[in-house]
Amino acid sequence: MKNLLFKSKPKTPVELVRQTRDLLIYAHNSDTHESKREEKIVELGKTIRELKSVLYGNGQSEPVSDACSQLTQEFFKENTLRLLIDMLPRLNLEARKDATQVVANLQRQQVQSRLIACDYLEANIDLMDILVAGYENTDMALHYGTMLRECIRHQSVARYVLESEHVKKFFDYIQLPNFDIAAAAAATFKELLTRHKSTVAEFLSKNYDWFFAEYNSKLLESSNYITRRQAIKLLGDILLDRSNSAVMTRYVSSRDNLRILMTLLRESSKSIQTEAFHVFKLFAANQNKPPDIVSILVANRSKLLRLFADFKTDKEDEQFEADKSQVVREIAALETKELS
Repeated sequence: MKNLLFKSKPKTPVELVRQTRDLLIYAHNSDTHESKREEKIVELGKTIRELKSVLYGNGQSEPVSDACSQLTQEFFKENTLRLLIDMLPRLNLEARKDATQVVANLQRQQVQSRLIACDYLEANIDLMDILVAGYENTDMALHYGTMLRECIRHQSVARYVLESEHVKKFFDYIQLPNFDIAAAAAATFKELLTRHKSTVAEFLSKNYDWFFAEYNSKLLESSNYITRRQAIKLLGDILLDRSNSAVMTRYVSSRDNLRILMTLLRESSKSIQTEAFHVFKLFAANQNKPPDIVSILVANRSKLLRLFADFKTDKEDEQFEADKSQVVREIAALETKELS
């Protein structure tokens, strides 16, 4: 009877984390017999599910902030996160999903008004190397990718990924043949380039030449429709952000960039056309256009004006129509200046 009562007593958040850590260490141990290891991995899946219940609630009750705080503090005291990331490939699919949700949630948990996950990751930043490389493993890509996307909520972690060689890999990950993995990589790439404004502006200024050479050739000029559509949308988000005004001015002063945008304006896809227009209008609105940009716009004036005369969005959009009218006026005025 005593055993039954003891067995049914729920573990505290701290005890749950410690049990998880002990199971991870046991499963990692190379001396562990394989059958025993598998038994512990099954048990581990159950404790991870319990961690998730504390952090998210269990369907009957909401999460308790004190319990979440205790769990978070204990989790980052030692190397539980590293052990869990290393062990993830050995877990079954449901346990992987639960572990991913636990790690994601922990990035947002504050302990005494601090995001202690950020402190841990700064001290163990090499974990980002494992998570980024996860895109190359079909079974792990979505789990590691989700963890990575949550970790780069921390500005210092995002800066590390942007300043590392890893960022170049995303140009290839975005075009992987597996649609779900490519989409997940694209979502992380977008997060890296839009969330932390000052870090992104600094990164783009320092790495302008190689970054936009890759962006243009691998993404905007990709043979894959989805890649082009996502890339032109993200480019607009980047260039229209005030934090990136210096980068935008440089981008719209390039004839090669203008050539690519004019090609995208002629796409049969309405969504690509519309997103391309939002970038093209920056070339037209630039009041300090270089002479070669003016020459291209004037040479293509008739084609552009014909294109814009029939150019409409699927839904009525007053701002779009106003922008289009302004672009038409700018191009018409350039032709006048050229002839005078």
